[in-house]
Amino acid sequence: QVQLVESGGGLVQAGGSLRLSCAASGRTFSTYPMGWFRQAPGKEREFVASISWTGITTFYADSVKGRFTISRDNAKSTVYLQMNSLKPEDTALYHCAAATKVGATPRLTREFDIWGQGTQVTVSS
Repeated sequence: QVQLVESGGGLVQAGGSLRLSCAASGRTFSTYPMGWFRQAPGKEREFVASISWTGITTFYADSVKGRFTISRDNAKSTVYLQMNSLKPEDTALYHCAAATKVGATPRLTREFDIWGQGTQVTVSS
């Protein structure tokens, strides 16, 4: 069974950058599509980005497209989320997730079945 641990969150000023990491343990990590989601207090969980098992295909929420980049290093069993030009509205708890039962590049919460504990990102103005 895959387990996910996120890191890299913190406090940053608007316009700054952060890189989140998601380290996976378990077998066959390279065959799973991966995604990033975020949830702010009082709001529902929001899709941020996803990536296919090959790393070739990616999807992004409109709110982050052009600013965030998802990538993966299967040899290191790690998925990354590079966040540039951060805005206060990006403030949220960011979760990494794996879709072990989906072979494509999912974007819906219900398609992901393994979740990390989250890492907090706070953007000040």
